[in-house]
Amino acid sequence: MKKKITVLLFFSCAINLFAQLRSFNDIFPNIGYDIRIAAFNDSGYYRISQKSNRGVLLGSDRDSAIDPQIINSVLRQNPEYLVECISVIPQGQGTVNLINVYNALGDIRRINDWPFDSRTENQTSPVFKDATRIAGENQTTSIPDPAPARIVPRTETFYIKLKDINFGNIYFRIEMTMFQNGLRYTMTNFRSINFLFIPVIKKENLIAQLYIEPIAEGVLMYSIAGADVPGFLVSRINIDSTITKRLDAFTSWAASGIVNGNR
Repeated sequence: MKKKITVLLFFSCAINLFAQLRSFNDIFPNIGYDIRIAAFNDSGYYRISQKSNRGVLLGSDRDSAIDPQIINSVLRQNPEYLVECISVIPQGQGTVNLINVYNALGDIRRINDWPFDSRTENQTSPVFKDATRIAGENQTTSIPDPAPARIVPRTETFYIKLKDINFGNIYFRIEMTMFQNGLRYTMTNFRSINFLFIPVIKKENLIAQLYIEPIAEGVLMYSIAGADVPGFLVSRINIDSTITKRLDAFTSWAASGIVNGNR
């Protein structure tokens, strides 16, 4: 009897959640025409900024319906570099729901050799040569991705290791939460990110928020990432390209999984 009540409550919540999908304009009512066009293109809208020229973030605009907690969780780290991205996966065949999104982002091994289309070098190359889920922060043994789920958990924490083409192994803690009308993923590096054995980003100094919500036009993907890089490395590393390339590869991997449905 208890199981039946739980199932009924789940479907009741699902019906309420998807009865009225918000539109892009509901979430970003005053967004500029050029930015809106970019968001609906394959490449999406990207903006990288530093503390000195940050300006107003689209997600924190007073009329934006993006929850301030998503923005503030990154801004409270006071990062030197900040990337904001907005993209929309157009409505395709069938309706995408949160279980599609959850299962797509659970398929970590699919990031292996995920291609990145370089905007500056006009070529395609992988950013991550290997990707795997690991047992935990202190136990980096690879473990398999779980089987596709039927119900989205309200919260979940897991850990991944990415073998970056430039920085070697990068370790992330990912905290997933059902949030507003979608899913919120918080990614934090729990070990330092190194370049030629030199720490480029200290542990806990890179945080990225990915918020995904089914909307009337398809699926909205809003992301914001912040990082600090030592000053003496700024002249040696193209920070704009470094951060944007990896965020772009991750979001395009997620979008592909969502479009192609469950694993």
